[in-house]
Amino acid sequence: MTNSKLCAICLLVAILLVAGACQREGASANAKRYEMRGTIVSFNKAQEQVVISHEEIPGYMEAMTMPYTLREHSAYDVMKAGDKIQAMLVVDGDRSWIENPVITHADVDPSATVAPSSSSQPRESQPGDAAPDVTLTNQDGKKIRLGEYRGRALAVTFIYTRCPLPDFCTLMSNNFAKLDRALAQDPELAKKSHLLSVSIDPQYDTPKVLRSYGASHTERFADEKFERWELASGNAEEIRKLANFAGLVYAPDGEQIVHSLRTAVIGPDGKLYKIYRGNEWKPEELLTDFRTLASAK
Repeated sequence: MTNSKLCAICLLVAILLVAGACQREGASANAKRYEMRGTIVSFNKAQEQVVISHEEIPGYMEAMTMPYTLREHSAYDVMKAGDKIQAMLVVDGDRSWIENPVITHADVDPSATVAPSSSSQPRESQPGDAAPDVTLTNQDGKKIRLGEYRGRALAVTFIYTRCPLPDFCTLMSNNFAKLDRALAQDPELAKKSHLLSVSIDPQYDTPKVLRSYGASHTERFADEKFERWELASGNAEEIRKLANFAGLVYAPDGEQIVHSLRTAVIGPDGKLYKIYRGNEWKPEELLTDFRTLASAK
């Protein structure tokens, strides 16, 4: 390695360590940190997200491929698929991100890695597109069709119960639990709205698992009747059809699933009203959508 290349790498590391220190200032005193080592599979600077195939993280999770939030933009300008990365995973309540990334260039064929890529990105539906009338199985083992919710505004998000990151599936479920509580306080709006979480892990997420998972989020446990919020899974082809409609990308990686985040709001007419991308949306925003659709003539 030439001196100029070595200096460039040292400079990069220094820049990223300083940026990482700035990131740490946003963490609470209860935040936990875990050292991570792996390979960069893909990344999206605009979304501040990098997919990493990493080794086991002792004390937190097994080896897997997952997307992580990385806010140091300078890192995206030098990384490429196949590069090695060492970083610190920060888990702080319902948030997680990586900081202090150290990137080592490697002569690796990016095509050898396996993960959702831009070429596998389904066409994201546009407002006014009709939602597919898929058939699923809910937490009570009952067959449901998306068309059954015509006449009500329907919010659909995608999860799987084994998802380990607090700001992915867990956050989506926490948001829906908050919406469920808000609808319980507004019976008229509840009559005109509904929540549906669809698992992308049908083999593991059986009705029994989904019922336990949903009831633990509402904290009503055995008393939960799932009147406003249902959880469902079912035939993989039907799930894929609905996921494609929302523009969701997902692929299995051992016992885990690499996936993006999408939450679709479908109007009472069965057509797409809005899609929320990622995890930045708040329950209040979706509640406003419900009220807008409920008051529409």
